[in-house]
Amino acid sequence: MAGNWTPDGWKAHEARHLPEYGDAAKLAEVEQTLASFPPLVFAGEARELKKDLAEVAEGRGFLLQGGDCAESFAEFHPNNIRDTFRVLLQMAVILTFASKQPVVKLGRMAGQFAKPRSAPTETVNGVEMPSYFGDIINGIEADAESRRNDPARMLQAFGQSAATLNLLRAFATGGYANLSQVHQWTMDHINRSPWGEKFAQMADRIGEALEFMAACGVDPSSVPQLQGTSFYTSHEALLLPYEQALTRRDSLTGEWYDCSAHMLWIGDRTRFEGSAHVEFLRGVGNPIGMKCGPSLEPDALLKMLDTLNPKREAGRMTLISRFGHEKVEAGLPKLVRAVKAEGHPVVWSCDPMHGNVIKTESGLKTRPFDRILSEVRGFFAVHRAEGTHAGGIHIEMTGQDVTECTGGAIAITDERLGDRYHTHCDPRLNGAQSIELAFEMADLLNLEANERHKQAA
Repeated sequence: MAGNWTPDGWKAHEARHLPEYGDAAKLAEVEQTLASFPPLVFAGEARELKKDLAEVAEGRGFLLQGGDCAESFAEFHPNNIRDTFRVLLQMAVILTFASKQPVVKLGRMAGQFAKPRSAPTETVNGVEMPSYFGDIINGIEADAESRRNDPARMLQAFGQSAATLNLLRAFATGGYANLSQVHQWTMDHINRSPWGEKFAQMADRIGEALEFMAACGVDPSSVPQLQGTSFYTSHEALLLPYEQALTRRDSLTGEWYDCSAHMLWIGDRTRFEGSAHVEFLRGVGNPIGMKCGPSLEPDALLKMLDTLNPKREAGRMTLISRFGHEKVEAGLPKLVRAVKAEGHPVVWSCDPMHGNVIKTESGLKTRPFDRILSEVRGFFAVHRAEGTHAGGIHIEMTGQDVTECTGGAIAITDERLGDRYHTHCDPRLNGAQSIELAFEMADLLNLEANERHKQAA
């Protein structure tokens, strides 16, 4: 347990990107109510994730982290949860089958509601109003009442997160994730893509392997690892009053855990010396992620690692690089070298989304698929050159057939962006683009494995 730490100690530090609430009494009432609720996740689950991530840090696995840019109240529906889960299952199977490595599945789900904003106000249709900070804080509708920061929204976010987690746990362990169902995970819009046929061919090979096992006397239905999967949740720990209210002391170890999610991460905008968000997360036992962008220098990164993981516990820290496709190969190596030289056990993951946003002539934000893929390739190239493990991917995606990111084999054009542009914040990969990315990453993982084999020979 971190010394000299309390769940509310962050209030003595600089807190950026937190909303201002006009009614302090109502905020306190909501915090008290949340504190009386059961935890959303359990400390033991967070420790299991940490064990899995420790294997990834050692080069014996891969982290697949994906989900919505910002969850919304309006799009809360079991089919949306199911379809995102299905695509993540497909991606994990592709990566596992091709690379022969276990894949840790971590959703940006059941809590990813709050979003940082560069300014407290924005102008919409010529009218200045409070910025939209995510459904847990205010509404996206462009009117004064909707944009009012309302602490009661935290209660609705908690309820939605609990229901989402309940469904995800059922999918993961109730038979839906059974490997014999692999053919049934593919949705129609993915089947219509060039990668749908490739996935079907791989699924056929998996089916043949299961039949072979049965012929040899090994009943696949008796193997627990084939009947279900472990699935964890994560979100950016941005809204600290919500995170503090859901922080509990574990009855087994006496340590504090943020029970709003299995893993929490610190964004590029809240990662600085003296940060309230860093102060809060240094004291909880969950696995922690930290975004690493072009502004981060090696000395500052090492200082952050010493603060957040002073005991150098494997599986505790995941470093999520987000440079942009043109900057990753120039900016990432110095961070990788510094961490390697100091011997910090970290998972290196790639966020190819946030550094590759552009605005089209129509005014819509998008992320070109070729830039996303270019950053992923650059990330893998850096780790091959440095002799370190490219351990994960962190993407904003959905199982819905949206048109938000241009390009890919399905060739979404600028003109088609408005067809199904549904995001509440930033553009997401759709299911077909996510599957295409998984196949590309599988090839890169195999290339990394071949390099290691050559070096060991």
